[in-house]
Amino acid sequence: MNNKHSKPEIFLNGWARLKGELLTLFIKWGFGSFGKGSIIYKPLRIDGMPNIYVGDKVIIRHLSWFYVQETDAAKLTIGNGCYLGHSFHCAAIDDMVIGEKVLIADKVFLSDNTHGFQNVSIPYMENPIEVKGKVSIGDGSWIGENVCILGAKVGSHCIIGANSVVTSDIPDYSIAVGIPARVVKKFDHGQQKWVKAQL
Repeated sequence: MNNKHSKPEIFLNGWARLKGELLTLFIKWGFGSFGKGSIIYKPLRIDGMPNIYVGDKVIIRHLSWFYVQETDAAKLTIGNGCYLGHSFHCAAIDDMVIGEKVLIADKVFLSDNTHGFQNVSIPYMENPIEVKGKVSIGDGSWIGENVCILGAKVGSHCIIGANSVVTSDIPDYSIAVGIPARVVKKFDHGQQKWVKAQL
């Protein structure tokens, strides 16, 4: 079986990248910074663009939605070499950091805030916004498809399994899965292998 791309596939992929590069040239000046070799494909929406800082060689796939509150406290930093999948969505009212060479699959949601729900006499959408906690992802981590990270920090070189909801901090070199996400494996540097976590 021939695994090489056909000419039409090469053309379509090349055309999509060219459109992304043209869009990037047009909108990158609105960001706080936008690094060399980085590219953003057709986003769904970007709020707070001046407070978003993108490193070098970052790929942001189609239909991303960024909300970064336009205040002195709010800031989103995306480190060098990151890949953000289709329909990536984040909401930041504080300092949110994605480290270097982080792989983020499709349909991932990051938020350091939520609508309040204490006042049941009014619609929840009219309740005040509540801070959940700082959100960050350490260098070299891999965030699976459909993951939600809500007011929590993920360490370096972690793996978060698909469909997980992270609501508490995950330490470095951990694999976490579930709702809420729990650490199931840790990398043992002495043995140089992944071992089951003590639950």
